[in-house]
Amino acid sequence: MTTDCTTGRHEVHDVYADQCPCRFVLELLANKWAALAIGAMEDGPQRFGALQRRLQGISPKVLTRTLRRLEDHGFVDRTIYPAVPLHVEYGLTDLGRSVAVPLGHVRSWVEDHIDDIRSLQGA
Repeated sequence: MTTDCTTGRHEVHDVYADQCPCRFVLELLANKWAALAIGAMEDGPQRFGALQRRLQGISPKVLTRTLRRLEDHGFVDRTIYPAVPLHVEYGLTDLGRSVAVPLGHVRSWVEDHIDDIRSLQGA
């Protein structure tokens, strides 16, 4: 499915086209840590430590990089509260909340079908 490009950079947006910027966004959102971080923030803003505890197995370096990429592309807002110690929260933007819905469906689908998938691996 293609849609007209409103930026004027090319004629249509098509994720199957080699140079379409949609591919970068798809790559960003298809990353497991990005998809899980977005899901972890669905119920509201989270502090870094809370996100790291929720996303079991993620290193601080990878979480920092993931949050920065999501922030740089408009999916996450970082709010700094002047306090001692510094209080920082990460929350979804409107864009982030809109993509949380389809990512949530993918996460649910995986949880619902993991046993089927695993049983086929042994077949």
